[in-house]
Amino acid sequence: MSRVYNFSAGPAVLPEEVLKEAAAEMLDYKGTGMSVMEMSHRSKAFEEIITTAEQDIRDLMGIPDNYKVLFLQGGASQQFAMIPMNLMKNRVADYIITGQWAKKAAKEAEKYGKVNRIASSEDKTFSYIPDCSDLPVSEDADYVYICENNTIYGTKFKELPNTKGKTLVADVSSCFLSEPVDVTKYGVIYGGVQKNIGPAGVVIVIIREDLITEDVLPGTPTMLTYKTHADAKSLYNTPPAYGIYICGKVFKWIKAQGGLAAMKERNEKKAKVLYDFLDQSKLFKGTVVPKDRSLMNVPFVTGNADLDAKFVKEAKEAGLENLKGHRTVGGMRASIYNAMPYEGVVALVDFMKKFEEENL
Repeated sequence: MSRVYNFSAGPAVLPEEVLKEAAAEMLDYKGTGMSVMEMSHRSKAFEEIITTAEQDIRDLMGIPDNYKVLFLQGGASQQFAMIPMNLMKNRVADYIITGQWAKKAAKEAEKYGKVNRIASSEDKTFSYIPDCSDLPVSEDADYVYICENNTIYGTKFKELPNTKGKTLVADVSSCFLSEPVDVTKYGVIYGGVQKNIGPAGVVIVIIREDLITEDVLPGTPTMLTYKTHADAKSLYNTPPAYGIYICGKVFKWIKAQGGLAAMKERNEKKAKVLYDFLDQSKLFKGTVVPKDRSLMNVPFVTGNADLDAKFVKEAKEAGLENLKGHRTVGGMRASIYNAMPYEGVVALVDFMKKFEEENL
């Protein structure tokens, strides 16, 4: 069977070259006579894998020396608790609510302290990013939290909020490594890798060293303390070794494509094909305010639930998989991450044109 164009929001499409390389090394990684799945995380071979992976992501993002890179488990959702446990010294934090994941993160943080929701776009089903240039940032807030790209709703912060000197914490799960980033603007950047970087099971946390302390909330488990993992170089316990290995290959692949500036250019070119079509279509329409559109996740609707269902079914038959929208938005969603080829987006738009002609 030939490969489909996979528009899934995550776990998502991976670069074919990476999958082929991993397949070739499946039974024997570089002459070790074993698979990376089977090797000790304390072995020389794995030490080289994780060290190289860390250096490559540092190179790609220009991560300064005073930030640690941690390869952790528990997904982005575990960070919803880990962040307040480690950072909520005053037991106060400000959250900007632009979708389900920020909403869930805020609710989780309430277990540990006072959460101020200082801006929200829930009034219009999260179809825009609120103005964050002059927010009522709390004087005693330990940090300001955002979800930078909203997978479900297809919105993206094009400008970071003015945190008035407070530490910015950002969940970048669905825009990780999709464009250049100034790491120094954040205290913590983290994301699950299963959308843009690798297989499910790894979460990468990039955290400024001054935020890593022993002074965590009472009762914080050893495994949920950043210092535990920073001191052990992500090897305190058995890490998600095979996932980290694939992430490392994806970092190399991005470098070979020309790095994050080249990725951004590619992603803009792909997204433009789809958004340009949506803007002139008589049947389909995008659901997001144009200035806040994500390059990664593109939700769209016909306005008719039966027609939406018909579209998803026929698209699947045409080799365009996982286009059903999230249940909270309905309609369709095309996730067009780094590894989605330009041809995939063109194939989608060609199919949409044909569907429109047949169903108008």
